[in-house]
Amino acid sequence: MQRNQRVFKLVVAALLCAVGILVPIISPVKINLEPASFTLASHVALFIAMFLSPKITLAVWLGTTVGFQLAGFAPVVVARAASQLVFALAGSIWLQRHPHTLDKPASNLCFGLATGLLHGVMEVAVVLPFYFSGSMAQANYDKGFAVSVLLLVGLGTVVHSMVDCWLAQVIYKPVSHMPQVKQIAAVRL
Repeated sequence: MQRNQRVFKLVVAALLCAVGILVPIISPVKINLEPASFTLASHVALFIAMFLSPKITLAVWLGTTVGFQLAGFAPVVVARAASQLVFALAGSIWLQRHPHTLDKPASNLCFGLATGLLHGVMEVAVVLPFYFSGSMAQANYDKGFAVSVLLLVGLGTVVHSMVDCWLAQVIYKPVSHMPQVKQIAAVRL
């Protein structure tokens, strides 16, 4: 790979990390229903990284997770960000092996749903220790396990993930025809 291409990939990963950290901090569209929190477009940078390559996905995941830790987010939020490695890497590898997945509406919807389900399952798994250790706000226990963890975190994450996947495609598809972007997405593991 040419030096310029490596530098370009590094810059793209860094910019996506910055966007992935900034959006949750400055977004005016936030819903906080402890232990769930939904910030519109908070996963867009990670999805765009998934569309490009697994290596960029790993860099963006690591950068955003560390960024959340350094920005002082609650431990449960940082843990949820860390759990996104699973769905993001799985989705990125899938797209690398099946590059036309997003071209057809049915396969695109299935991709969004599958990654959303995996995303939701991982976030529920991460929230469980916080919930059962009693380290969450009392309001979570008042709502009960089914509402607080399964409905808000689980199902909420699936829907949130699918919306962000769609938003990422709205942003990515027009620029995906640029020669530099095609070169990044064409590189295999």
